[in-house]
Amino acid sequence: MAAEKILVVDDETDLQFVINQKFRKQIRNGQYEFHFAFNGLEALSKLIEIPDIAVILSDINMPEMDGLTLLSKVRELKNPLLKTVICSAYGDMENIRTAMNRGAFDFVTKPVDFTDLEVTLEKTISELNVVREGMAYHDKLLSIEHDLMVAREIQRAILPKSIPELVWAGIFGSMDAARQIGGDFFDYFMMDAHRLGFVIGDVSGKGIPAAIFMAVSRTLIRATGLKGMSPSECMNYVNHLLCTESVNSMFVTVFYGMIDKENETLHYVNAGHNPPVLLRQDGSVEVFPLTSNIVLGVCDGYEFTSHKVPFQKGDILVLYTDGVTEAFNGDQEEYGFDTLKTLLREQVLEKPEIMGAGDAAAQTCRIITRDVTRFAGDEEQSDDITVLILKRN
Repeated sequence: MAAEKILVVDDETDLQFVINQKFRKQIRNGQYEFHFAFNGLEALSKLIEIPDIAVILSDINMPEMDGLTLLSKVRELKNPLLKTVICSAYGDMENIRTAMNRGAFDFVTKPVDFTDLEVTLEKTISELNVVREGMAYHDKLLSIEHDLMVAREIQRAILPKSIPELVWAGIFGSMDAARQIGGDFFDYFMMDAHRLGFVIGDVSGKGIPAAIFMAVSRTLIRATGLKGMSPSECMNYVNHLLCTESVNSMFVTVFYGMIDKENETLHYVNAGHNPPVLLRQDGSVEVFPLTSNIVLGVCDGYEFTSHKVPFQKGDILVLYTDGVTEAFNGDQEEYGFDTLKTLLREQVLEKPEIMGAGDAAAQTCRIITRDVTRFAGDEEQSDDITVLILKRN
């Protein structure tokens, strides 16, 4: 550990010898390193020459620049890692009070009691150590904040940015993380000329571990889905990989689907995810039933069951994470699934101008996210809000 550097400012010529004698043990042990100046001007020069001086021990009455003026100059430096201890006669209480008002940390009186001075220096350095720890913690927080911002940009980059130029299907998604980075994700990709794969997921937990697990899950599902496997085969394989690599018992809920244009069918696996809502062109609303499938990353070797439903022209599929239905307002009321269904019926299904629009997927997504935002008001967002909409054109 480096020696604490102490600058003694006093016009008494013999003080340097006395200080070095009284603190010879601390100097020899590398605890203190003393430097000396005979007035305020010399002290300011020393501060430039030796910028890591921690404590100034200064007399008040000195030629050229007195201790009170020095204090004012030191305060202008705004250096929290520099403390000043004033040394003056006991009867000079008015100047001592002025010194304290100008930012002196403490004072000792003349003639100097070196035992008291030693205690005062120890207390001053102890206070400096607290400040140092606080600044180090602050710097660490800034570094973490920077890393999180970079991670946020990386996470945004791996979410799909372009929409497939399809005549027969429209798709649009959004993800609003509750923190700098989130554990929700969505993705979509063409498996071949007539099959569109898509997925929405919600990783357990929050923060960096969830974000990493999210990136791994999304990448594995996309890479496996692009091989053209059926939804059940894809989930079986990805689940095995996640179980093999999973740490801290993390898991992910997933709805993975495949739209086949040729037979107008949606094949899907719901692995513990929120039930999607299907808005039919004929004006009906279907809520996907719960399945026996479990979440991914928990049980290696589990065989996932796939299902299929007709997905015909004009139908809109609404996928979401629990950040939508479990959003709270200021009265701690939950948005809820019934509110979502009502919104979809009144603001989408019963609006021909939306159901028939070319950008119906994007409009529906925005209707949902705006209504959740309206409902929550000023209440802090507690979970990621992710929506994925598909429409069969």
